[in-house]
Amino acid sequence: MTARPTESQGSTPYRLGALLKPGAMTNLGVIALVLLALAAGFAGAAGWLSPARLDQTRLVDEFESVNGRHAGFRRNHAKGVCVFGWFEGNGASERLSHAAVFRPGRVAVIGRFALAGGVPMMPDGPNAVRSLALQFTLPNGEAWRTGMNDIPVFPVRDAQGFYDNLAALAPDAATGKPDPAKVQAFLMAHPESARALGLIKNTPFSSGFANASYNSLNAFRLVNAAGVATPVRWTLRAVDAFEPEPAEAPAGKNYLFDALAARLSRGPAPWHLLLIIGQPGDPTDDATIAWPAGRETVDAGTLTLDRIEAEGPGNCRDINFDPLVLPSGIEPSDDPLLSARSAVYSVSVGRRLGETKTPSAAQPGGKGN
Repeated sequence: MTARPTESQGSTPYRLGALLKPGAMTNLGVIALVLLALAAGFAGAAGWLSPARLDQTRLVDEFESVNGRHAGFRRNHAKGVCVFGWFEGNGASERLSHAAVFRPGRVAVIGRFALAGGVPMMPDGPNAVRSLALQFTLPNGEAWRTGMNDIPVFPVRDAQGFYDNLAALAPDAATGKPDPAKVQAFLMAHPESARALGLIKNTPFSSGFANASYNSLNAFRLVNAAGVATPVRWTLRAVDAFEPEPAEAPAGKNYLFDALAARLSRGPAPWHLLLIIGQPGDPTDDATIAWPAGRETVDAGTLTLDRIEAEGPGNCRDINFDPLVLPSGIEPSDDPLLSARSAVYSVSVGRRLGETKTPSAAQPGGKGN
């Protein structure tokens, strides 16, 4: 099974698969960068800790200090493209939620495929963590926004874990790189992160965006017309046949995005929205833990994407994919990362909206290869 390396940020490359092998603890100074890339934006909310110790602004500042400040771009998942399409609800999940999105019928969707990492001009790489963020525009004027990743669990549990991870990334004055001893101390203090990384490593990964499946990672609550709440996580399961990632990256610094554009030029790409129903004892406040296999799953409908654009004015570029933008019938769970993400996204979007915009490296049409 192929291990999962991620792409480099700045001048420091890091590969998850090698770092998780026995005897690789000397490379722990680099594994923290994996955590950072995967944990993009999942930190910072008013009231996490005392204001004197931690707030969302300080966390965004720290994130910029690690990746550099790239004006006009998201502070993580900086390299991306916009996509358009629709969601066709089938009514099968109306027993779980009265949300308009789950009724039979079609609603418009705008979304964004991206790579984890805060450097917008970084080249694509094999096994780069991919994300899909979506905004569903509902006929009653509501919106639903969700951000998903192609990994099975999240590598940190809460804001404190994320902040401790950032502290472990502080460059050593002598080497300019993270101190392996600090990273080892982080993993010792956060065994949930070591466990989650092991699961990520041992999960097979696809060759591109269109044949990858994307997971909510966080839990939510669906509320039906009778007021009954049900804990769920969700997965967008690709219809395109799974193909494993290649052993060597294809030519071109934007090959993942170019392949996505080529795929959509051949016709729409579909995914099934699967709602995974939690049972008593399934954690709703810890995204580092996978729910047991075999949980009841409801196919709520089909997402279809049929158009791609480079980021620009009026499309997904300036959408804040805040996971707490929820329609009636979908509610947040007790997962602390939800308020964390919402708060940090707010700070990030506030900064980038006032900055000069530079075109992304991901340009459908072949430029910049």
